[in-house]
Amino acid sequence: MNTSQHGVGFEPADHLAENPDELRRRFWLKLKRLAVKLPFAEDLLAAYYCAFDRATPRHVQVALLGALAYFVLPFDFVTDLMPMLGFADDAAVLATAIRLVAGNITPEHRAAAQAAMQRGLAED
Repeated sequence: MNTSQHGVGFEPADHLAENPDELRRRFWLKLKRLAVKLPFAEDLLAAYYCAFDRATPRHVQVALLGALAYFVLPFDFVTDLMPMLGFADDAAVLATAIRLVAGNITPEHRAAAQAAMQRGLAED
């Protein structure tokens, strides 16, 4: 992804989106730590499974990887340390990405997300 497409401050998200192994590692660490506080955890997981599905079109992967990278970055427009309000920006970024690519998040991605939630978010 070309970082010049974004405003200042998105370069770290672009870097993570271009490094899928690092994104996966940081995604699972943060999700496991915060899942009980996230009302959108299952949607976040479905987006994760869609983003890393080889059958997902590349432009959809890019949109979802950007949203996932924003979720795992330690800085936000609204800090995640603020109870409830801290994840509002993460939820907004994720909701926007999901709306843009909703037709690509399959029942299989949602089933994988539900299974991960039931397993206690153990990484595959």
